[in-house]
Amino acid sequence: MPATSTQPADVKEKDAKPTACLALADGTIFYGKGFGATGEAEAELCFNTAMTGYQEIMTDPSYAGQIVTFTFPHIGNTGVTPEDDETADPFAAGMVVKWDPTDPSNWRAAETLGTWLSRRGRIGIGGIDTRRLTRAIRQQGAPHVAISHNADGEFDIEALTKKARAFSGLEGLDLAKDVTCAQSYRWDEMRWAWPEGYTRQNAAKFKVVALDYGAKRNILRCLASAGCDVTVMPATATAAEVLAHSPDGVFLSNGPGDPAATGDYAVPMIREILDTTDLPIFGICLGHQMLALALGAKTVKMNHGHHGANHPVKDLETGKVEITSMNHGFAVDSQSLPNGVKETHVSLFDGSNCGLRMADRPVFSVQYHPEASPGPMDSIYLFDRFTDAMATRAA
Repeated sequence: MPATSTQPADVKEKDAKPTACLALADGTIFYGKGFGATGEAEAELCFNTAMTGYQEIMTDPSYAGQIVTFTFPHIGNTGVTPEDDETADPFAAGMVVKWDPTDPSNWRAAETLGTWLSRRGRIGIGGIDTRRLTRAIRQQGAPHVAISHNADGEFDIEALTKKARAFSGLEGLDLAKDVTCAQSYRWDEMRWAWPEGYTRQNAAKFKVVALDYGAKRNILRCLASAGCDVTVMPATATAAEVLAHSPDGVFLSNGPGDPAATGDYAVPMIREILDTTDLPIFGICLGHQMLALALGAKTVKMNHGHHGANHPVKDLETGKVEITSMNHGFAVDSQSLPNGVKETHVSLFDGSNCGLRMADRPVFSVQYHPEASPGPMDSIYLFDRFTDAMATRAA
């Protein structure tokens, strides 16, 4: 995209002045109306096509190091509630939307999106031509950007552009260590259900250790609802530390950053568990990529990644097509899968790998988020597949 400057219609009105801007590394500048926190931030820019779940997306650790452009224009209209946080704080660096967030109209809303972002130190910018921005991302790849929100409308465009160009990018960056838990903890909260809300697991059948590369709460809730007593451990945990809990299975969570970088410490741990035990292993997202690397495959950086709740994935073993929720900028290179490892799922958008399993062991993973927060629940069965494997091993 050539260096240009754009302003939304409301900014062009007499005496109107933009209060936020988005500077791309190629010199393109988008002006709009800021909301949330004031200040500046640099990140990689991606787009997300989900129509719901903006709060879950902003608090998904997989978005660390990224600013999210929402292609659906109605963002903020249901407000926010603590029940929908996937983690204690947002990890996305900021958000870009078409229309300024309106006052919420939802019985669950506890506060407005703008107030929530301000309190959490995250910048939002509205009034942006998100279609144009999305096309640029698709055509040229995820750009490095700097975002600024200043109520006075004063911006140092040259400095912002330099910050965007100076951003290191996500390749070679291990972000799992920045988003993982500081110490181990137990998780027993189950999925939300009407009218009780979140309830506790009190009849667990299986002990599961979940490696936290950036785990979402609803993924842990799905494990608990499937009958698991879950112990969450830091991303840097060793195999000896994992096995000290005598688990029936090991779960590898979602997370951000370059899988090859996180693999420096995660892959040896997974390989040791594979070499010394017959434990079932289930991986999601970054956990899928960690398992692939441990089995001898490779990962690659995607042009603009997959981010949304409407991604069709084909199960190659059943022929079934699932609509899935995705959030990843790296992918497993299916051509690098070794003998004994089968590709089980592929994206119907671009044919990229979305799942694998070992041919002779209960070890499997998927690239997408089957807990569907936000998104469809076509793939929730995978948690039962994991518990069925643990039950078979125990029989």
